[in-house]
Amino acid sequence: MELKYQNKMAEADLLDSIPDLPFNCPYRQGDNILIQSDNLSALKFLLTNLKLAGKIDLVYIDPPFATNNTFTVADCGRAATISNSSSGNVAYSDTLTGADFLEFLRRRLVLLKMLLSEQGSIYLHIDYKIGHYVKIIMDEVFGIENFRNDITRIKCNPKNFSRKAYGNMKDLILFYSKTNNPIWNEPKMPYSEADKKKLFAKVDKDGRRYTTIPLHAPGETLNGKTSQPFKGILPPKGRHWRSDVKVLEELDEAGLIEWSDKGNPRKKIFVDEQEGKRVQDIWELKDPQYPVYPTEKNPDLLDLIIKTSSNEGSLVLDCFAGSGTTLKAAQVNNRTWIGIDQSDEAIKAIEAKLGDISGDLFTPEPAYIRLTEEKSAVCLAERSA
Repeated sequence: MELKYQNKMAEADLLDSIPDLPFNCPYRQGDNILIQSDNLSALKFLLTNLKLAGKIDLVYIDPPFATNNTFTVADCGRAATISNSSSGNVAYSDTLTGADFLEFLRRRLVLLKMLLSEQGSIYLHIDYKIGHYVKIIMDEVFGIENFRNDITRIKCNPKNFSRKAYGNMKDLILFYSKTNNPIWNEPKMPYSEADKKKLFAKVDKDGRRYTTIPLHAPGETLNGKTSQPFKGILPPKGRHWRSDVKVLEELDEAGLIEWSDKGNPRKKIFVDEQEGKRVQDIWELKDPQYPVYPTEKNPDLLDLIIKTSSNEGSLVLDCFAGSGTTLKAAQVNNRTWIGIDQSDEAIKAIEAKLGDISGDLFTPEPAYIRLTEEKSAVCLAERSA
């Protein structure tokens, strides 16, 4: 599947079309790297200078949404979510729209795919206005077979804007993997008291809440232990026992099977033995009410993504790093990270956010690299001087 528009560059020509920016100083003062640069040049730098192709396990990006707005940070340090005001410092301009925006994003996605490891995943945060086009771009770059989820993220409280449309309180996160075998650490959410009463409605003689599930599963097995009679009962037509008969007998002997009045067996599942409920594709993780940087995201959102789709020691990349929420979540979860942003305001916000982490977690300081066309990259030591 491919989206056609003007000025779409062939993938084979993309890397050579990006100018090489000079770099002549040591880049590693720690395992983590913060780069101030246009991110297309920085991604090429990661591929060609730092040789990181196939090394990154997780990418999260929250790019511009083609809003045709300017985002600012007020002098008091509080961000404006959307503002065209001349007051305050410009954090970034989101002025590309239509095909220009899609090509801007696609070129970066092509390089991000090169950087992803074979077990890597990418989460792309986008809004409802442009997201359906971006989904097609993602299908083209990563393959529709590697599409995993379109996550609905509830971002705010209900709105009462007077316009002829339903209130918008959500955005989208498109989740893709590089291959069919990504890192996956099954996330669980704690059961609320209401969940326990609803989902585990039965109570045994000891006061333990439980529910029951069928002992059989779809599909017939002609031979084998899952097609044999259990207590004189065969599995229903077109189905087989989930476990062999010997295991079912052991469960029954342990009192873990409940028999209905009609003699149908079901397995008991106790709430106090469960880690929590499976995370679904609607996340209510609202943005900070008073962000320090425009479009700053809920830290619990990044914590969930990083814990689920990377391991300790994995390399995590955010090339639209903004306020550094991704980088901080990676740091506190013992991942290595690379952050990229062009904005002076973003770099200041990132340094402040990482500075909030305790010294034990944030040592040594990350390497700082500034890539410019005018001069060679500038390292942290030179910047501090």
